[in-house]
Amino acid sequence: MAVKLIAVDLDGTLLSSSNTILPETERTLKEASMQGIKVVLATGRPLSGVMSYNKQLGLSGAEQYDIVFNGAVIQNLAGRVLMNQEMNYRDFNAMLRLQRLSHVDVHFETTKCFWTCDRDLSVQMQINAATTNNVMKVRRREEIPQNFTFNKVSFTSTQGNDQINKLWNTIPDWAFDKYDIVRSFSNTIELNAKGASKGNALTELADRLKIDQGKVMVFGDQGNDISMFENPNFKKVAMGNAIEIIKNNADYVTDDNDHNGIAKAVKKFVL
Repeated sequence: MAVKLIAVDLDGTLLSSSNTILPETERTLKEASMQGIKVVLATGRPLSGVMSYNKQLGLSGAEQYDIVFNGAVIQNLAGRVLMNQEMNYRDFNAMLRLQRLSHVDVHFETTKCFWTCDRDLSVQMQINAATTNNVMKVRRREEIPQNFTFNKVSFTSTQGNDQINKLWNTIPDWAFDKYDIVRSFSNTIELNAKGASKGNALTELADRLKIDQGKVMVFGDQGNDISMFENPNFKKVAMGNAIEIIKNNADYVTDDNDHNGIAKAVKKFVL
């Protein structure tokens, strides 16, 4: 199959357990890029949290692209926003209502920084800000302006996964009807505007680049990757460490993220 675009999730997929790109995976993706294949990072992180990995793979400039915030934003690597799906102040208040269902923290992610009304930040919230090179702005609820907009919401907890489980099991139907909600990790629930997903963003990017969907290969492992694995046209490769729903929807299951799973599949099907 003549693959023209390879979309790669970051955590648990491109990155090993030590949060690094393994040398063989790096070499393989660089070779694919040199052959004219678009390599696109598709992640829940903002662009600031992935630029170092783009640089490591030799990707830069206005003709290279990332899908960030779980598909709410498409940006080129010069920083220009091609697509931006936002939520507003009414959604902000809805998130605070959801927060009261459990003992969890909530932060709001934008292309410029993170915001929260929580004074005691969970470790996971601090990790999210640090690993994506973002400022965390702590503000009182009344300090949030009514023209406030944001791209993604993350719920985390200072009290372990039990409280995240409680929230996940009590989110009302109206929230699932209004938003795209995923359990991205065992300790994190992420929420985007309805229709904002990696799968939809990748479909739009492929259309913009005039690349047939049948020539798109995707790699993923977690809940926020499911939308890419629901597209029947994509060539879908699950990591060996992927959750079962990803594996069940995959065309191929490769090795895990600590054993060059991406490199092995790209060599098998593309190079």
